[in-house]
Amino acid sequence: MDTTAATGTWTEHTLRTLASAGYRSSGARAEVIDGLAELGCSVTARELADLLREKRSGVGLASIYRALDLLDRLGLVQRFEVGEGVARYEPAHPGGEHHHHIVCGTCGKVEGFEDDGLEQAIHRLSDRVSFAVAAHDVTLHGECPVCREAADPMPAADSSSRRR
Repeated sequence: MDTTAATGTWTEHTLRTLASAGYRSSGARAEVIDGLAELGCSVTARELADLLREKRSGVGLASIYRALDLLDRLGLVQRFEVGEGVARYEPAHPGGEHHHHIVCGTCGKVEGFEDDGLEQAIHRLSDRVSFAVAAHDVTLHGECPVCREAADPMPAADSSSRRR
């Protein structure tokens, strides 16, 4: 999927949804929406604040939290936590496109991933259980390649010599 097109679609959809729900156009809210569209996956309110500050915006952290709360209530963002005690947000695309997350337990890096096999397994599970699964979010925890390398600096080819 073309992420530029998806981002533009999300931004337009979000602004239309806010207007049709009776919310007046707000400069601060529009800046949060644009910032979230720019940063994309797994964004904290603090990261949005940093981006807006770099752009010389006057939008404060409280306004960012209010905007994110409204967007979450309207189903325009997906809010999730990856175990660090901080909420993260990303656009909830109108077509239902989504991905899941993998988190490094050492450095906290979060990456999105897609897996058709996982999606198929979730659908098969939905067919087996008595619940109608309407939505899901999968977060995997592990160690990123950089942290794994830092913890085990010896190349894999030398691993036999370490066991002696």
